[in-house]
Amino acid sequence: MDILITHIHNLVQVREQALKFVSGAAMRELPTLENAYLAIDDGLIVDFGLMKNLPASTNATTVIQASGRLVLPSFVDSHTHLVYADTREEEFVMKLKGATYQEIAASGGGILNSARKLQQASEDELFEKALTRAAEVIKTGTGAIEIKSGYGLTTKDELKMLRVARKIGMATPLTVKTTLLGAHAIPYDKSKEQYIAEVVEEMIPAAAEENLADYVDVFCETGFFSPEETAYIVEAGKQYGLIPRLHANQLNRSGGVQVGLKTKAISVDHLENIGDEEIDILKHSLTMPVSLPGAAFFLGLPFTPARQMIDAGLPLGIASDYNPGSAPGGSMPFNIALACIKMRMLPEEAINATTINTAYTLGLSNTHATITKGKVANVFITHPMRSVAAIPYGFSSNPVDQVILNGKIITDTK
Repeated sequence: MDILITHIHNLVQVREQALKFVSGAAMRELPTLENAYLAIDDGLIVDFGLMKNLPASTNATTVIQASGRLVLPSFVDSHTHLVYADTREEEFVMKLKGATYQEIAASGGGILNSARKLQQASEDELFEKALTRAAEVIKTGTGAIEIKSGYGLTTKDELKMLRVARKIGMATPLTVKTTLLGAHAIPYDKSKEQYIAEVVEEMIPAAAEENLADYVDVFCETGFFSPEETAYIVEAGKQYGLIPRLHANQLNRSGGVQVGLKTKAISVDHLENIGDEEIDILKHSLTMPVSLPGAAFFLGLPFTPARQMIDAGLPLGIASDYNPGSAPGGSMPFNIALACIKMRMLPEEAINATTINTAYTLGLSNTHATITKGKVANVFITHPMRSVAAIPYGFSSNPVDQVILNGKIITDTK
């Protein structure tokens, strides 16, 4: 046995079998074991239980005493833009002076600003910067992550981003899934029709040929891509085996949820602007609604009506949206705090939203996100705390003390 964690105050998210996702009232259920142990061998969870049932002989190489601490499965962050060339704090100041997201974009800021910077950066430069961000999110408990393209806006540069994202998956202990988000904005030098043709006829086939993307995404939003254009791009991606996941209903009730269900997207993300119609149709689907509270917080947008959605019986995922323009930070504990404080989610619901439900959207239900025998040993040990409620309660603190990914101790985050 490689690692044995003993005297765990609470072992959290204990599930005998893997689940696809949890919905409605079931999101309040967060099975835990008090005064527990967890055994890890060869990168996998091999045993757990109450301390009184710990076998007398374990022969563990490393023993960690976790008295007074919680052990949780690592977070699964299912929506990020981790690969980018530079920050955009100048736009932050514009927002403080009253400029809207749309006004900043119209003045040459926003996504097009990031695209200009990224096109000038080398693959190596992008990788080194993304590597730093990857280390940052590992320290706050993330063990699996989705990384999108979308700041290239040319076939060459979108593929460059995806190569960097794949390299992050090889160079770090993170489990990485990649998404082609070529349809993120319209570049200056092309009409929308020309650019959609490039995405469909060049970008998607090229990404598929190099096996660079697992998913295809579109920013379905007023002033960007319509529901009809979104469906056209997504269907082209599906022809190459790319699973759709969509930016939907961030700034307006854009029809993104409806086209997500029509195209059988695995998730529809953002949902700052969502009404009864969207909630009702989501009830009858396998599409996961995913909220990105960090973006709503940073942009001053309405928060996803999580309480209404969960009380209606829906599942909900929570992801960070880590990106330079609208969510310049990837801390999942902070997003959990926002979900609880601003969206009235219970701590148990927020933990399920950042583990089981986001893992579903990345095809990781059978391998990640719960304490289950045979699953990948991606866990973290907290600082001393009595319950999971301490995570959102201490919203400005990092609750993570030690990280174990793929069965290896990664870092001490003190």
